[in-house]
Amino acid sequence: MDASAETIPESLLGWYDTHHRCLPWRAPPGAPPPEPYRVWLSEVMLQQTTTAAVAPYFARFLARWPNVAALAAAEEGDIMAAWAGLGYYARARNLIACVRAVAARGGQFPQTEAELRALPGLGAYTAAAVAAIAFGERSAVVDANVERVITRLYAIATPLLQARAQIRDQVDAITPADRPGDFAQAMMDLGATVCTARGPRCLLCPLSDLCAGRSLGPEQFPVKVPKKAKPQRSGQAFWIERDSEVWLVRRADTGMLGGMRALPDDGWSARGDGDAQAPLDGDWTLAGSVRHGFTHFDLDLQLMVYSGADYSRIDPEQGEWWALGRLDEAGLPTLFAKAAWLATAGTVTGRTIGD
Repeated sequence: MDASAETIPESLLGWYDTHHRCLPWRAPPGAPPPEPYRVWLSEVMLQQTTTAAVAPYFARFLARWPNVAALAAAEEGDIMAAWAGLGYYARARNLIACVRAVAARGGQFPQTEAELRALPGLGAYTAAAVAAIAFGERSAVVDANVERVITRLYAIATPLLQARAQIRDQVDAITPADRPGDFAQAMMDLGATVCTARGPRCLLCPLSDLCAGRSLGPEQFPVKVPKKAKPQRSGQAFWIERDSEVWLVRRADTGMLGGMRALPDDGWSARGDGDAQAPLDGDWTLAGSVRHGFTHFDLDLQLMVYSGADYSRIDPEQGEWWALGRLDEAGLPTLFAKAAWLATAGTVTGRTIGD
């Protein structure tokens, strides 16, 4: 049987009605769509992040900022702190830009993919997802799960990077005018639970009889070019403690971890030549190091602990003293949360904490 615009939606939506995932940002199959704010917030959070990781963040954001007006009025630092741990912090900055633009237009999201795409910080995928799920517009919604399903369904042998336009065209060709939001979420669920990257469960797949890639070996799709080894960087972070408080700085709004509270650091030198300028004069002790992987490089970060008593070079305009007992409220990004754990857990010198 050929995969077509007639056979795929019927089979997939029938499967979804019974096997859909119950997620806090969704409406049940066939029900009226969820509030656009919930759809948008969840989709921004879900980019490059698992549903299991997103669910508690989503609940906390909704409890604290239940609507567009509340989130748009929030302090940027508070939003960034609440985002800490989800990673890919540019998404949080895009979220802030977008929600403030929506608030400026009366708190209502536009209802078409094209209009949504015009909002600041809102990319093609999120615009299509919100249009389809929240407003019922027929839009081609393509995430990593959908890419995997489509490349297998049509046995697309072109490497993924070059195949994305073809994949989107295929999704557009089979997306129905009726229940497009449910169809998009059904494709996502199929990729997440059945057509998985490893060990796909083809016997449970509602599209199994239509799938050209099944007989060829589904795990060879999508075709990916081998990843290049990421560059290795090294650097130092500085732990300055006084009277049960630690000195935290606010990072520049642009660049890596922009706008986040953090420990002072040396800028993560790619050379690792030990020429970092310590922020205070006096004795420093190496407490150990932490490892962290970013999208484009890996980082080994040494943690230097200050044992001097001269704090005269501390500029109160550049940061704040934060109580150790409240450090978990500071919203430190994962890299610096690892370093803080190293400093406060009394670990032996030289220990390395992995990702």
